[in-house]
Amino acid sequence: MAERTITLLIVDDHPVVRNGLRGMFAASPDFEVLGEASDGTEAVTLAGLLDPDVVLMDLRMPGGGGVDAIAELTRRGLRCEVLVLTTYDSDSDTIPAIEAGATGYLLKDAPRDELFTAVRAAAEGKTVLSPAIASRLVSRVRAPGNEPLSAREREVLILVAKGTSNREIAAVLFISEATVKTHLTHLYGKLGVKDRAAAVAVAYERGILG
Repeated sequence: MAERTITLLIVDDHPVVRNGLRGMFAASPDFEVLGEASDGTEAVTLAGLLDPDVVLMDLRMPGGGGVDAIAELTRRGLRCEVLVLTTYDSDSDTIPAIEAGATGYLLKDAPRDELFTAVRAAAEGKTVLSPAIASRLVSRVRAPGNEPLSAREREVLILVAKGTSNREIAAVLFISEATVKTHLTHLYGKLGVKDRAAAVAVAYERGILG
């Protein structure tokens, strides 16, 4: 048994998922669920009010996604640790979430004991990654810049090269500004750069633009 009860906030847009997680944690004396949120915006508000040890955060939710919520929780300096629990394991999901400040990243098919262990570790500020995501991140670090850009990332890059702002890119491509930032983060990682100017320079150098 844990030395103290770990308090939780569950964030997911599906009531069935929230109910299932609440029931799972309620069956253990080690955990206490303080509340539930159905989107990222509500999650930020409740995290400030309830002060949980760990926030279990889904990523793709109508009305406010997980990555933006994680970034806002980090910006506000709240003490809670964020453990992403989602069905999505692509680089475009994992990298922005981790960069935004998530302590860990698990997939929803994780066994109960693995989830409990991950929550305990997250409560202590330890990084927790599902095996599949961990191996992909290791490969990414060892071989940066080898992954091809997606069609959407290429569109964003072309507009960046023209000096277009994030807000203008969002308007042109009919996507949110947050999504533009996610695409930029992803293509920066693929190109092995840290800013717009370097991305454009490397893209011309590799013949991606031109």
